[in-house]
Amino acid sequence: MTTTQTRSAPTGARPKPPSKARSTVALLATAAIVIATVWAVDARWERFPAIFTEAPTYISLMVEGLVQNPLEMPWSEYWTKTSGYMFESLQMAWMGTVIGALLSFPLSFLAASNVAPRWVVLPVRQLLNIIRALPEIALAIAFMIPIFGLGALAGTMALGIGSVGTLGKLSSEAIEEVDRGPVEALRATGANTLQSLRWAVVPQALPEIVAFWLYRFEINIRASAILGIVGAGGIGSILSQLFNARLWDRIGITLVVIIVVTVIVDQISAAVRRRIIFGSARPSAEMATGPVEVA
Repeated sequence: MTTTQTRSAPTGARPKPPSKARSTVALLATAAIVIATVWAVDARWERFPAIFTEAPTYISLMVEGLVQNPLEMPWSEYWTKTSGYMFESLQMAWMGTVIGALLSFPLSFLAASNVAPRWVVLPVRQLLNIIRALPEIALAIAFMIPIFGLGALAGTMALGIGSVGTLGKLSSEAIEEVDRGPVEALRATGANTLQSLRWAVVPQALPEIVAFWLYRFEINIRASAILGIVGAGGIGSILSQLFNARLWDRIGITLVVIIVVTVIVDQISAAVRRRIIFGSARPSAEMATGPVEVA
């Protein structure tokens, strides 16, 4: 028997397939947890089919307001008032984002391990965690409304403080991911810490940080609608009144305004974020045709 035939000959029995006991146990445990969770909810599952029987009724009631002529009274007044409240929500979201950006920007440097010492990083990160754990509606009810009273100012401050936790964490992570090369080059030329941050760290991290600000602006638009329910201004205040009065035709108008404005802002913000992070989508003339040769 040759060497090749010896190597190709079977050396023993076929290996046993890997055991599936662990994956089976994990699957059964997950199914048990899901079943226990559904049981613990104590929902009225017998009423679930009512969604398909009653939902068309409510949808038709809301559509009645949408098919009316928006230029005639009282529908024109409804559209105007709803748009005004939505504009107030946009103002709340924008100012809340500005407040959150201004407060979180310096804190993000103090929470970055490659910039600040450890004895500063740890307490600042814990502060950001505490802020991030508090919902905006809790901030509005517990702190802002007692200080500023009912209205858009309380909602704006709640959105601003609530934005600090998320923006500070994301911005600090962007700062920690910067390239150390430019920082070391500036240090070699004699630059101090502030100069290194200004000319080496900020230019690298700022585009991503600004993208985080814009994304938080989109989130604040949705959050402002919730804050209005507790009297903190915005579109949520009128939406709460309409639901209490069961004015379904006006509810339909309000929901359409919220959806349209949110989608428009989302598309604009996404385009701006892409432009900031990736630059212009259109290639330059030199990239498209190649370098121009000098005669």
